[in-house]
Amino acid sequence: MKTLVIIPTYNEIDSLPRALDRVRNAAPEAHILVVDDGSPDGTGRLADARAQVDDRVHVLHRTEKNGLGPAYLAGFSWGLDAAYELICEMDADGSHRAEDLALLIQRAQMADEPDLVIGSRWVSGGVTRGWDAKRVMLSRGGNLYINAMLGLRVKDATAGFRVYRASILRRLDLSRIEALGYGFQVNMTKLVDDAGGRIVEMPITFLEREAGQSKLSGGIFTEELNLVTKWGLTKRSGQLADATRRLGDRISAARAARRGSFSRR
Repeated sequence: MKTLVIIPTYNEIDSLPRALDRVRNAAPEAHILVVDDGSPDGTGRLADARAQVDDRVHVLHRTEKNGLGPAYLAGFSWGLDAAYELICEMDADGSHRAEDLALLIQRAQMADEPDLVIGSRWVSGGVTRGWDAKRVMLSRGGNLYINAMLGLRVKDATAGFRVYRASILRRLDLSRIEALGYGFQVNMTKLVDDAGGRIVEMPITFLEREAGQSKLSGGIFTEELNLVTKWGLTKRSGQLADATRRLGDRISAARAARRGSFSRR
């Protein structure tokens, strides 16, 4: 299947060459799209130079840095327009192993045709390296909260290492995306689940970034928590309204049956 690997970048000049080499070695048939948000360190120029000598590497330049979500959405649009069948997400910083990418792509092509394959840190066999106990607790606890609020039944809804079928992306109303930062991954998982998409998880080994600085911040976790809480409360209010309507229908039916019984006496 025609496969595109989207790698968003901002100041990843030290990490990107290794990421490109590893993807080309592990998944030689895949094409790569570097989505660069105007990196001042020259990441975009480096990607352009690589694209000039490798026809499977492409570059999409964005003029503003406004979050991970818009970068991926721009990449999705580019990939769908180019008729790719599988569209992958992968970090540039070395935290996602290319050998795991090859396994995710294989899983996406299996006969059961999953709509979304998530490279999961928290299913059996998943590993994180270089994380302290606090970070593990935040990630695990956050995913437990997400499942409790949204009922996704996904152990790693925050994972950014994944493969989508183009067909599910075409079915989604991506204008409903609300999260610009790392909450984007939860938002996308929710949309796929809401659309009835089949989601599967594969264990991966997640590594601490090899070079550069992390983009994670306290604001990212706050955004994610606030959005998940809002979505969960909205879902519950809808469920309550449905239950109230069903109860009202049953009461009305019972009253009608009782009136009919009295009229026959």
